Amino acid sequence: MSRILTYTKKMFDPLAPETDLIEIRDIAHALSYLCRANGHFKSFYSVCQHSVNCAKEAAARGYSRRVQLACLLHDASEAYLSDVTRPVKQELPQYKEIEEPLQNTIWAKWLGEPLNETEYAQVFQIDDHVLEHEFITLMEYQLKDTLPELASTPDFGFHGFEAHEQEFLQLFQSLK
Repeated sequence: MSRILTYTKKMFDPLAPETDLIEIRDIAHALSYLCRANGHFKSFYSVCQHSVNCAKEAAARGYSRRVQLACLLHDASEAYLSDVTRPVKQELPQYKEIEEPLQNTIWAKWLGEPLNETEYAQVFQIDDHVLEHEFITLMEYQLKDTLPELASTPDFGFHGFEAHEQEFLQLFQSLK
């Protein structure tokens, strides 16, 4: 077994995830310290902030609380595996074999049943749309010809690791 020691002192095996060892405080803490874009943004912007922005965008679009929670947790597996950039992840089929069951275990813990096709599409459309705005704001670089509209106004500012962690936890508590 290959285990990692989490923030809350749990020995967790990301290759064989146990639902009762998945702790929201571990997820919020780790994601608040993981920088998006592999650290290439002009300023620190965490996976935690991205997740909060995605959940708030789902709320602004009028999506269900379940989809909002799924948005908040859509990168939660990265708390145990780290963030791997999309181009690299696409070339690592084994990573996907590890990430998918872990992410599904995390979602199952708090969402119950798996996301349906529509919910899944909503979550990852928001993920892509927020990502485009991150690059415009944090890199002054437009990824595609057309910038998608957002219903919310994401906060891309850094307010401290603990502040972002607490915002994630508070939003989680209000949605679960």
